[in-house]
Amino acid sequence: MPARRRVTSRPFQLKPAQAVVGGFAATIAVGTALLMLPISRTGPGGASFVEALFTATSAVCVTGLTVVDTPVYWTGFGQAVILLLIQLGGLGIMIFASLIGLVLARKLSVRSRLYAATEAKAPGLEDVRGVVRGIVLISLTIEAAVFVLLFLRFSVHYGYSIGDAAWHGLFHSVSSFNNAGFALYSDNLMPFVADPFICLPIAAAVILGGLGFPVIMQLRKEFRRPLHWAMNTKIVLAATAVLLVAGTVYIGVIEWSNPATLGRLDPWARVLAAFFQSVQTRTAGFNSVDIGALHDETWLGMDVLMFIGGGPASTAGGIKVTTFAVLFFIMLTELRGEGAVNIFGKRLSRAVHRQAITVVLIAVAAVVAGTGAIMLLSGQNLDRALFETVSAFGTVGLSTGITADLSDPARIVLVLMMFLGRLGPLTLGSAIALRERRILYELPKERPAIG
Repeated sequence: MPARRRVTSRPFQLKPAQAVVGGFAATIAVGTALLMLPISRTGPGGASFVEALFTATSAVCVTGLTVVDTPVYWTGFGQAVILLLIQLGGLGIMIFASLIGLVLARKLSVRSRLYAATEAKAPGLEDVRGVVRGIVLISLTIEAAVFVLLFLRFSVHYGYSIGDAAWHGLFHSVSSFNNAGFALYSDNLMPFVADPFICLPIAAAVILGGLGFPVIMQLRKEFRRPLHWAMNTKIVLAATAVLLVAGTVYIGVIEWSNPATLGRLDPWARVLAAFFQSVQTRTAGFNSVDIGALHDETWLGMDVLMFIGGGPASTAGGIKVTTFAVLFFIMLTELRGEGAVNIFGKRLSRAVHRQAITVVLIAVAAVVAGTGAIMLLSGQNLDRALFETVSAFGTVGLSTGITADLSDPARIVLVLMMFLGRLGPLTLGSAIALRERRILYELPKERPAIG
């Protein structure tokens, strides 16, 4: 009688995408619990569950949307919790966990490297340790540089005490590089609309954070050898420059004579404010003018910029500039009647075509569904509901001023939009999928009519 084969059950292991989603969800849960403590709120008692959940999600997802006045509602402890959540969300939960592993054990397991590589969009597992160290070093270096500039400006020009200047400099440097948009002023950065020594360092940090760690790390090594740059680096740099200039011109032209926004400023300050707001649509969320007073046409243009977002593996959200560029070049190739999609002298992989289309379709569906839900639950008109939804999905944080007035169900919709936008449709979809399907056969081809 043949011996029975012993069946051993394999322990359950999270897929990388599931680990990333679970890490973000757990961090939001802990942040929510901390913000509900009475010590986190200035008034009697603690914050409500929805207020704490919304703020924690906005911080971890580096969005910046708020339902309460950050400097007034939260105590120093609560603001410190928000700052910590911003830093964790910007670095990435798996990246931070890997850093702790490197510090304590001086090595990473294969699964830890896989999780970190998934979150950092690293091409392989060979140098994940170097990637983790590079990401942390880049983050701390840029934040430290911006902190020094802001600290000097707050202390010397505005007369802040050393402690206040240090706290404001630290909070806004971390918030800006991580594209969070949280500010320690009730009207955000509107008091500094004409101050280049505040606006430009913050804008620079936002731009660098939105480029993505792979781009910054390659520029650090091969800045003077552009021919060696990867396609991703070239696309991100080119698209970022085009969108920043286009956004500045668009906002500046439409708002130039608006007395409620740019019209009250001198010409140089108008250019600075238009540039600053163009930068913020890259998913940062600071505002130096009243967003609610902008023209409807400006909102529409900012919707587009927020939807596109920043670079992949960055602190920015949106569908990412690479996705937008890929679809643009696919369209251009089709209009020219060419066979392969070529970008910067390289042929684009066909698998990227499908990924880009998938991301955009899921993003459009999410924004449409979210906008409809906000309109039904709050009674807001299309312009404001769409702006708020795109801002949440793009993890931007700009608002026309309706966030604090939304009902709790409408706020939960924005929470879901921020979570989806920070993780990305593909990551969240991969985490939800029960298993990967590998088809070992191909069906016959057939072409339906298009257009």
